[in-house]
Amino acid sequence: MPDEPLVLGIETSCDETGVGIVRGHTLLADAVASSVDEHARYGGVVPEVASRAHLEAMVPTIQRALKEAGVAAGDLDAVAVTAGPGLAGALLVGVSAAKAYAYALGKPLYGVNHLASHICVDQLEHGALPEPTMALLVSGGHSSLLLAPDITGDVRPLGATIDDAAGEAFDKVARVLGLGFPGGPAIDRHARDGDPAAIAFPRGLTGGRDPLYDFSFSGLKTAVARWVEARRRDGQDVPVADVAASFQEAVVDVLTRKALRACKDNGVDHLMIGGGVAANSRLRALALERCEGAGIRLRVPRPGLCTDNGAMVAALGAEMVARGRPSSTFDLPADSSLPVTEVSVPGHTHTHTHAHSHAHEAGEGNLYG
Repeated sequence: MPDEPLVLGIETSCDETGVGIVRGHTLLADAVASSVDEHARYGGVVPEVASRAHLEAMVPTIQRALKEAGVAAGDLDAVAVTAGPGLAGALLVGVSAAKAYAYALGKPLYGVNHLASHICVDQLEHGALPEPTMALLVSGGHSSLLLAPDITGDVRPLGATIDDAAGEAFDKVARVLGLGFPGGPAIDRHARDGDPAAIAFPRGLTGGRDPLYDFSFSGLKTAVARWVEARRRDGQDVPVADVAASFQEAVVDVLTRKALRACKDNGVDHLMIGGGVAANSRLRALALERCEGAGIRLRVPRPGLCTDNGAMVAALGAEMVARGRPSSTFDLPADSSLPVTEVSVPGHTHTHTHAHSHAHEAGEGNLYG
């Protein structure tokens, strides 16, 4: 196997058609075609619209990535693709394209996990991941604390969202405040002019008897909505900046507090934050402040690598090739509820039937990816 494998990665789990090309830990191309504007009128991601957009964007985006990287398709050592979790139809477009390219080029195919890819992308910016790595992943569909002794095959969930993920809550609060979709960037922007201590919004699952590492933002979202409704009912103006700042502070306070607790409890001296909400300026600032106070090294990719992208898929694929991990067979399924413990998918060995699918979570609100 090559020491510095050249890998193309395809990401289509939600509304971003992402194609990345990496050589080892070096990013050569990161091409993205977003359909977010097509979903904005509906206030959330529409799976059928996303799938059709992926179909239209796939070949041009791959061609753009190859041109940007200055390589020919035949130069590739492997093709990697997000096999799940995500929206079923959207995933299917990416998996089908990856199969076609891998088969036509005679290259190995790697179906990889979306969440593990979000962790692995940090290698493109800050070098090889420590082992084990503690990762906090926060996005429109996921709020997860993961311990990864081996990013290519051993990722252990410590905690997850039990209702609304952080990104989903951002979208819903933005809707209450009339800030549009996607909500995350809008709330971040308005919060800069507000007072984060203006309103005492609740911190979910932080009581003594609550699960240590799980997250809940549904109660917070409801509390914000009721506070805003009460002001409007009384004929008072809603201080949008203060509401945005106070809500945002409640979210990032809980996220960072639980992440640092997980690091301490597991003897890990570093924290990686990934996923679309990792682009939030207050989350990055508070995480850095608290990590420095606790003697923990913080690793956060630049915002462009936090949202869904093909580079992260290529990064994990390259790591799979470099470590000699088995490739996927060509009956690789698109699995909308692929558990994070399955970092890669060898082939069609089983089907998941989780009642509460991650595909629903991902499609509910794609705020930051």
